[in-house]
Amino acid sequence: MSGTIMALKSDVEDILLRALQGEPLGYDDCIRLMRSRDVNAMGKVANILKERLHGRRVSFINNLILNYTNICITYCKFCAFYRPPRHSEGYTVSVEECIRRVGTAKALFNIRQVLMQGGHNPDLGIEYYESVFRAIKARFPDVAVHALSPSEIDMIARVERSSTREVLARLKDAGLDSIPGGGAEILDDEVKSVISPLKIRSDEWLRIMEEAHMLGIPSSATMMYGHVESIEQRARSLMRIMELQKRSGGFMAFIPWNFEPNNTEMQREGLVRYPSGGMELLKMISVSRIMLNGLIDHVQSSWLTNGVGMAQLALHYGADDFGGTLHGEEVVSATGARATTLTEERIVSAIRQVGMRAVERDNMYNIIRYFD
Repeated sequence: MSGTIMALKSDVEDILLRALQGEPLGYDDCIRLMRSRDVNAMGKVANILKERLHGRRVSFINNLILNYTNICITYCKFCAFYRPPRHSEGYTVSVEECIRRVGTAKALFNIRQVLMQGGHNPDLGIEYYESVFRAIKARFPDVAVHALSPSEIDMIARVERSSTREVLARLKDAGLDSIPGGGAEILDDEVKSVISPLKIRSDEWLRIMEEAHMLGIPSSATMMYGHVESIEQRARSLMRIMELQKRSGGFMAFIPWNFEPNNTEMQREGLVRYPSGGMELLKMISVSRIMLNGLIDHVQSSWLTNGVGMAQLALHYGADDFGGTLHGEEVVSATGARATTLTEERIVSAIRQVGMRAVERDNMYNIIRYFD
């Protein structure tokens, strides 16, 4: 393996060899990887590291995305989904309608998870979420509740004038199983001051995630790249996730995804005109696998923002998870970028087309079905 990398005469050869030997990598290594144009060499090493863990298995989950409200008071410049309070297009899904949607998705698609995310709605108290979670668990006990990013948890705590730890404990008692990684974007407050000045700061995101992990609520971690951030800020963001993982061990997966500027304020202001593209995705997938080796086992291929074809390529660059079927998704679809739902059959076919074996997983990344 080392001979293969050395033959490529890569500018990051020394880092790649150390990664193959299982040595921990640091901030300077991350910077060099992100600056390198040798995506193929990084991809080869990332794929070796992935196959050591997962062989040629690629997982996915059948899930429903329940965007329960688009009313939001954080007004993030990268978001085309939100509507301010009292806007004519604003909505909040009732508890009854939430349960109806879960029931329909369960009947039609045998979903294993409901991913519940929405805006920062100051009119919603914690009882709304507790009612939804309890009803889901009562009627569909085998459907996992993967819900509420740290910034939404913070919003609930502010509405309740409570601590985020108390909110997390109550939501866990109501049926919350795990937390998605939204709201991280880039964990650098200089970036956040530009793209989401009213959202929680980086330290708060990390603190809430650590509180969740300490309460036994695992989560995913994300990075939205390709907007106003520098390579150094990107690398620091990844390092902060790595540092928390070393303390808590609560991150199950890492999901890098590129910013889609269409229909956003950032595009209107001229901050970002175009998405960063497929080669940047493959680099970020590869760097994520290499840097996170031994810390976070799962890296998602991000078909939602890059399309199925790029997600298939990403499976050869270190990704081992295809994500979810995403029935009902509304946030990315608000950009008009592409269709945001895939069927189980389409995902299995996409995985098989690149010579890999599809497996269905639950929200904790346990394999529950093989597709032979």
